[in-house]
Amino acid sequence: MKPKSFSRRDLFKLGTAGAAVQANTELQAAGKKTGPVCEEGGCCITPSADFYNVERGNPLPYKLPIEKQREIGMVRETWQLEIIADPASNSKIEHPMMRNDGTALTFEKLMEIAKTKAVSYLKVITCNNLADPLGHGLWEGVPLRDVLWLCGPVENLRHVWYHGHHNEDPKQIFKCYLPMNRVFEDPPGELPVMLCYKLNGEFLTGERGGPVRMMVPEAYGFKSVKWLQRIGFTNAHQSDDTYANGNNDINSWLKTFARFGDHLPDKLSAKDALTLHGNAQVGISGLKQVQYWVRDVNAPLPANDPNFTQAPWQDAEIVPFHGSGIAGFKGAPLHPAQFDPVTRRPRQWPMQHTLCRWIAKPVKLAPGKYELRCRTIDATGNAQPMPRPFPKSGKNNIQKALLEVVA
Repeated sequence: MKPKSFSRRDLFKLGTAGAAVQANTELQAAGKKTGPVCEEGGCCITPSADFYNVERGNPLPYKLPIEKQREIGMVRETWQLEIIADPASNSKIEHPMMRNDGTALTFEKLMEIAKTKAVSYLKVITCNNLADPLGHGLWEGVPLRDVLWLCGPVENLRHVWYHGHHNEDPKQIFKCYLPMNRVFEDPPGELPVMLCYKLNGEFLTGERGGPVRMMVPEAYGFKSVKWLQRIGFTNAHQSDDTYANGNNDINSWLKTFARFGDHLPDKLSAKDALTLHGNAQVGISGLKQVQYWVRDVNAPLPANDPNFTQAPWQDAEIVPFHGSGIAGFKGAPLHPAQFDPVTRRPRQWPMQHTLCRWIAKPVKLAPGKYELRCRTIDATGNAQPMPRPFPKSGKNNIQKALLEVVA
């Protein structure tokens, strides 16, 4: 399937870097399409239609007949968001937003708020139970706190919970929690949690979680709930995320790790040079270096070294940011935590919560069989998969690929 076009496609200059990055052997084996497309620089932007989907719901709400979508608020014209005080708690707010009395937040009202409050930022979406990112884009929305303040929060407030459409079936509900502190005050240099309605300059499709979804910048994808319908203030001291019931770490933030590009050959002529490339997810700990290791399968592995810390790793190049597409973006202001508002250049590259490209120098290999690995060194000096090698808080294993070089 060809990528779906969108009006700001020319701003992002998609595909000019040649190889689409992102190896995911599990998804490819299942016949699934995955991977961001890159512009000339180190920034990878995924067209909306090319994100890999992880979604819940039977039936999926955006696949219902259009009449039913209108009825349940799956189109912008009929979308409504309720914001309430949790009836199971003693939280107090002065102005709840309810459907039954006509005070629920509509898309039109959200767009009025967006005129003065909207922001855009780059973020990668990753499922903590999959080995590779699902996609990377420029998301636009209104900080959640700017809407919650309209409800007049008063007291007994410790968390907000939220969920999307669930076919009116309690067994299908997917609820997430966020600490009140995180919603109302961003940590230094951090991006806001937001009510998101655009991706890459276009309104969200139902497949991407539209009309409106939550966006939590430092978190894995399950926190950025799609098809948002209801938010509750609660005094509950402990979160009760639906995802926790699946033996998942619901408080994990994004990890830093590297992956090979999806055009990595499994067979190569000794006459040709091998050029390794790929992308790296930049988690909360930042990114200092990407490295690779080419090992003859007959060479011994480092003893008692499961993370290969003593292996002869070689440095790859992190591709610099050029970003002509970002510079020409006409949507909501780029968030100043990521971009200088005057130059529209990144304050640092790579940036936390995003994807960047890497490439290694071409190498010639003698005939034989090889193992190829890549890893990251984060900004604090930790080599992947450290400091959190635990898969339930996000998979960041060192990727291995096999290569046969023939005469």
